Amino acid sequence: MNKSKVVIVGTGFVGMSYAYALVNQGTIEELVLIDLNQEKALGEAMDLNHGLAFAPRKMLIKAGSYADCCDADLVVITAGVSQKPGETRIDLLNRNASIIESVTKSIMSSGFNGIILVATNPVDILTYIAWKASKLPSSRVIGSGTSLDTARLRYEISKYIQIDARNIHAYIMGEHGDSEFVCWSKAYVGAKPILDVIESMDEIEFKDLDQIYLKVKGAAYEIIKRKTSTYYGIGMALVRITQAIFNNENSILPVSVYNDGVYDIEKDIYIGLPAVIHREGIHHVVHLKLNEEEQQKLVYSANLLKSSLDMINNPKAPIKQAKD
Repeated sequence: MNKSKVVIVGTGFVGMSYAYALVNQGTIEELVLIDLNQEKALGEAMDLNHGLAFAPRKMLIKAGSYADCCDADLVVITAGVSQKPGETRIDLLNRNASIIESVTKSIMSSGFNGIILVATNPVDILTYIAWKASKLPSSRVIGSGTSLDTARLRYEISKYIQIDARNIHAYIMGEHGDSEFVCWSKAYVGAKPILDVIESMDEIEFKDLDQIYLKVKGAAYEIIKRKTSTYYGIGMALVRITQAIFNNENSILPVSVYNDGVYDIEKDIYIGLPAVIHREGIHHVVHLKLNEEEQQKLVYSANLLKSSLDMINNPKAPIKQAKD
């Protein structure tokens, strides 16, 4: 891997928000767009190319086919049907599972041997499906996970305490969905625990933390209600993950990863956890010492995801509903 070629499968709002952010940030050298609607992919490539005179670096951008995955370093899957108003991410399961399996097999048939990054929802379950279909090591199949949720969390905290979001270190963990939770016990502002920060501020109360969590958890639904879908935030989150890979950063990001016993939860699942990302994908999952309540929430979230995966094998099996 001595270059930076990305293939995007799916030129919908999420895929093109990601592509637009890649171009504007000069993240990569080559970009290929794949879509069932080949004319749309071609039009999007043309449109992006017309802005290259204003981009920070030279790039090769084109519409292509799955054959272009052969020498790609990273394939990002954004294809799938979008979330409808009032629909949970888990409701998307059956509608998107077959799409991701088919897409992944088409990617692998090209001889691809790079990293797959999945953004289609429900992302934890679909990343697992992509991993199984790809037969790649789990370290090279990653989901966007709770990276966007964590960015939303840091934004909301920054508004409350008037500190730059880039100085707030906190994670949303678990399912990218209704059972996600904030790891408050390991949340920091700079090097100071957030609980100590709030305790020292008269205008902020501990109960505000619950409101922050509810705003983060409900953010997607609020956006969907107003504009039918979310795409700018996740596009930028995908670029951040891409940068960590191509720059060989060893950065810690909360993504959907395979739990190989690092946490005492269901093992055969993908779930949102902080992980070290570098040029080869996931270097390792970061183990945080959770308090008892957080551990229970992680177990519940993992069990929910496992139940959803079981439903793929047994469509008549009921899916457990996440608790707030």
